[in-house]
Amino acid sequence: MPTVSALAGHSYAAARPATEPQPGTGGTAALNIARDFTATLQQAEATAQAAMTGDADPHALVQVLAQTELAVEAAVTVRDKMVEAYQEILRMPV
Repeated sequence: MPTVSALAGHSYAAARPATEPQPGTGGTAALNIARDFTATLQQAEATAQAAMTGDADPHALVQVLAQTELAVEAAVTVRDKMVEAYQEILRMPV
């Protein structure tokens, strides 16, 4: 048996670099999406404050609120899909 476990360990060590994340990939797209989402929310907040003081057009407020609603719905959908995928992984037999 020690030979089999040593062989498995060697195979794992050889395959591990293929699964390691490469620097500069993957995280930048998620970071850009998070920044865009934050910018959308900040723009909506600024427009809503301007509308309360009478400095913004009501049509601009409606447009920004619709964009914010769409962004929040997209974020919730992504979150739901991630939770669903995580639960599916937990149900997999080991």
